[in-house]
Amino acid sequence: MNTKDILKINEIIEQLMIENKEYLIELDQLFGDGDLGISMCQGFRGLLENFNRDESDIGKVFIKMGRDFNESAPSSLGTILSFGMIGMAKATKGKENLSSEELYDAIKAGVDNIVSKTGSKEGEKTILDSLISAVENTEGVKSEGIEKLAAAMAKEADKGAEETKNMISKHGRASYHGEKTLGHMDGGAYVGKLLFEALDKYYNK
Repeated sequence: MNTKDILKINEIIEQLMIENKEYLIELDQLFGDGDLGISMCQGFRGLLENFNRDESDIGKVFIKMGRDFNESAPSSLGTILSFGMIGMAKATKGKENLSSEELYDAIKAGVDNIVSKTGSKEGEKTILDSLISAVENTEGVKSEGIEKLAAAMAKEADKGAEETKNMISKHGRASYHGEKTLGHMDGGAYVGKLLFEALDKYYNK
């Protein structure tokens, strides 16, 4: 994976956010303020508009992505995703190409940074339920090539997002609704699922 690949993957992510915009708004309107689909589309549009196509250092690419996304996505999830990008930046500093193992380690570093910055964990009905599922359940394939890793991560992220239907929200405005949140997928977890879906689409098209 190099800078060109990262750009193309983000273009796929933006398209998926546009296609799922109304669904994300519907999920967020149940127990939140309903702007999730809008903020995600704005975030990835801003990221792409400011993407440094001439930078080969992947760490520098991710740090700029995190800053641009945070400025463009006016929401708590925008900030959370920027934490992930910054964590990935630290793990990829000075690298111009990532192997499947390096990509896995970078994604894990990004997820770990979100956990550290937010104080949240798996099982609390957030984006971390899809992200942590994608990381923890795919370590065994991280050395088998990016294609296999991407497919495995997409599958596990989807499972993690689905599992949030069986959880009660612990954070944000949704937490005020308690048991009413049971039976509904978390919008943030669905965003996490879309991120890995894009990775899979790019490498296994």
